[in-house]
Amino acid sequence: MAEATSELMFEILKAVQARLEQVDGKADENKLNMQAMRTQMQGLHHDLVGIHQELNGMHATLIRHETRLDRIERRLDLTDAPASAP
Repeated sequence: MAEATSELMFEILKAVQARLEQVDGKADENKLNMQAMRTQMQGLHHDLVGIHQELNGMHATLIRHETRLDRIERRLDLTDAPASAP
């Protein structure tokens, strides 16, 4: 077995240190990517909440119009009367 000299150990430690720097770089890159994805998801959530609120507003408007039309039909006696049996 080769004798472990201080020069050999130094070369091995330099290689390990270089590899750790690469791993640190990738970890930092992944962290930035996760933060970007989180920001995008928060934006999508905000958009969905806005769409939901807008749909609720449209629904409320349709209900008001339906109620108003029902009242107008009753007033004008335009409601469909059930057909009388012979």
